[in-house]
Amino acid sequence: MTLEPTSADIIQLAWARHLGLDDSSFRSAAAEIARTGIGPSDSSFRITKADDSLRSVTFVRLFGTSALVGPQWALDAAVGIPDEELAQHVTLLTLTRGHGGHGLGSAALFFADELPFVQPSEELTVSQGSLEADELEALCPPDDVHEAGLSGLEHRFTIMHSQDNGPALPVACSGYAEWEGILAHLGVLVAPEWRRLGLGGLAASIAAHEALASGLTLQWRTDVSNKGALATARSLGFVTGGIEARVLLP
Repeated sequence: MTLEPTSADIIQLAWARHLGLDDSSFRSAAAEIARTGIGPSDSSFRITKADDSLRSVTFVRLFGTSALVGPQWALDAAVGIPDEELAQHVTLLTLTRGHGGHGLGSAALFFADELPFVQPSEELTVSQGSLEADELEALCPPDDVHEAGLSGLEHRFTIMHSQDNGPALPVACSGYAEWEGILAHLGVLVAPEWRRLGLGGLAASIAAHEALASGLTLQWRTDVSNKGALATARSLGFVTGGIEARVLLP
C-alpha cells in the first residue's frame, strides 16, 4: 500500500511537535534540499535543536529529512557525520560514551493511513481492560514487554483464548497512544507460546482500525533487529517511512 500525498507532511508535523521543533521544520528542510539539489543525507541540512536539559539524544529520519535533538555538546559532536551513520545506534553510543550514554537502539518507523482488515478465522473475545493486558505482559520476556510498551498506551485490545472450557487467557494484545492528536503510536505483544500464528497481526489490525476510525494516522515503531515485527508491519500494509536512533543520558 502507499500513503496519501499529504500523509508524509502530517507525520512530519507530528514528529516536529513531539521533538519540540517548529511545525514547519521538516517541510522547510525538504524544500531547501530540493532547491539546492544536494543529497538529503548531507548533514548541513539536518534539523537540530539544542536543549541541555534533555536526558536523551534522538536522531530521526523521516521521508528523506532528518533531525537531531539533544544537548549542545551532542550536536557539536555529530557535525559532519552522515545520516546513514547517525541512524546506527552504535554511532550515538560512541558520541555519548563520555557522558554516560546508554542504549535504546535503532528502530524502523512504519506508517499507514489505511489498511485492509484482517479477518479472524474464528469468533474472538477481545478485552479492552487493563488487567488482561497486564496479565499478558507477565507471560512475556522483559525485552519484549519494553519494546511493545503496552503500559504506556491508552487504548488496548487483548485477544482472549480459552481451552477445554477453562478460564480465558490473554494471548495477544495491541494498543495505541495518541501523538499530538495526529498519530496513533501502535504497540503489539504476543505470548511466546502463541507466536507465529498470526495473532500479532490480528491484534494490530484491531487496534489500527480503531485508531483509523478516530481519524488518526498509524505509526508502528520496532527495533531494526526484530524480524518478526518488521515482517508483520509489512504484511499488514504499513509503509516504511524512516528510522529513529536514541540514547539515554544519566
